[in-house]
Amino acid sequence: MAKNSLERYTHYYERWATNQSSRQKALSDLHSMQNEKLEKLSDRQSQPESQLKFIIEAWLQIVECRRVLKWTYAYGYYLPEHEHAKRQFFEYLQGEAESGLERLHQCAEKELQVYLDAETPMKDFNDFRTKLAGLTSVTRNYFENLVRALETGLKDVGSSNSQATCSKTSSSKSLGTKGKGGKSKATGNNSRLAGPSHSLDESNLWSCDHCTYANPKSAKACQMCEHQR
Repeated sequence: MAKNSLERYTHYYERWATNQSSRQKALSDLHSMQNEKLEKLSDRQSQPESQLKFIIEAWLQIVECRRVLKWTYAYGYYLPEHEHAKRQFFEYLQGEAESGLERLHQCAEKELQVYLDAETPMKDFNDFRTKLAGLTSVTRNYFENLVRALETGLKDVGSSNSQATCSKTSSSKSLGTKGKGGKSKATGNNSRLAGPSHSLDESNLWSCDHCTYANPKSAKACQMCEHQR
């Protein structure tokens, strides 16, 4: 029992620490983007810096989501193991939020680098803008669902449609509405997750039949779930 208890503590602590480390790196990347890279990107892609604010918004969202996610592991550690239904619902919402955050972080960190390294403006930069803004909005909504569930003590676990509703609600908001944010009981701090709303040109988008994510018209498959158009 002592061994199992130690392994359980280690499991949750390591994930808390990993997200803390990721948040610190994201903060460093945000400052670098604000102070150095944004000007460079503006020159490379022939875009005014005022049109690149969606990148800063993405990094701000990443930093905040990492903060919330790390404390969900503290919440999960103290969630009674015998409450199986609540634990399953919590882990589902946490998994959805974490997956969304990883996609957003990958896009803001790795995919952006291609445009920073380009010698001349790239034709698909507007598609990248649409994708990153969309991922920012989707991730924000995933975390709002998670925080809202924690605020209410996971009371929606009794609903047979709770998981489906959560997923559908997150996806249906992918065009970017300004969220409400909230205060997570897991953190005890104000978890304001709603960043500025994004104005996307719907005439240049198509909605995935599978997950409802808004994709640029040039995309052959959904950039969120990879479902073929």
